[in-house]
Amino acid sequence: MNNAFLKEQLLDAAIIHVAFDGWSEATFEAAVLDTDISPELARIACPRGAVDLAIAYHQRGDAEMLARFARDDVSALRYSEKVTTLVRFRLEAVDDKEAVRRGTTLFALPHHAGDGAKLIWGTADAVWTALGDTSTDSNWYTKRATLSAVYSSTVLFWLGDTSDDHADTWAFLERRIEDVMRFEKVKAQVNESAVLKPLLAGPKWALSFLKAPSSGPRNDLPGRWSEPT
Repeated sequence: MNNAFLKEQLLDAAIIHVAFDGWSEATFEAAVLDTDISPELARIACPRGAVDLAIAYHQRGDAEMLARFARDDVSALRYSEKVTTLVRFRLEAVDDKEAVRRGTTLFALPHHAGDGAKLIWGTADAVWTALGDTSTDSNWYTKRATLSAVYSSTVLFWLGDTSDDHADTWAFLERRIEDVMRFEKVKAQVNESAVLKPLLAGPKWALSFLKAPSSGPRNDLPGRWSEPT
């Protein structure tokens, strides 16, 4: 069995314990017992224990969002509506709200905050990539940073939402996306302004050196590393 398969087994077993013990060592040990996986193999698959399982749980949700987006016909939607739909798909991929609540608590801890930020950024990146984003300049970063903020605030709202079918959450999400669209319009107007355009020449020149990370392997280093299986 490879590490990915072991991690999936452990994650499936851990979910039932998360509501009681959070993404903790107790949850990880319970998952190991429930799956009959040896502690040594479990630790190889998840060196950080439940933290690695929490990360895998978030990434599973991203994968389910993309799978649903590939299945459903959204061609008739406007671009902004497609962004909204993908974020909604991401939240609807969650089958246990308490697992997300506990994950939010885990990744709010200072020593795990970097992991949490990386996961949110990864979700935003998955959305833009699914929509065919081809930006390679500073827009690559601003799009993902903006959507990361929208996604984070929507998750926090959703966690406390008790409305039918989370109707209040979807309305909140639509308002946030509308705010982003208004900001993009203002940005375009500023760029076209004869008065403001010269003032932005310096900052835009500096930002021109900011490029999106390469999608392929780096070739300026000896050898390469890949995730063990």
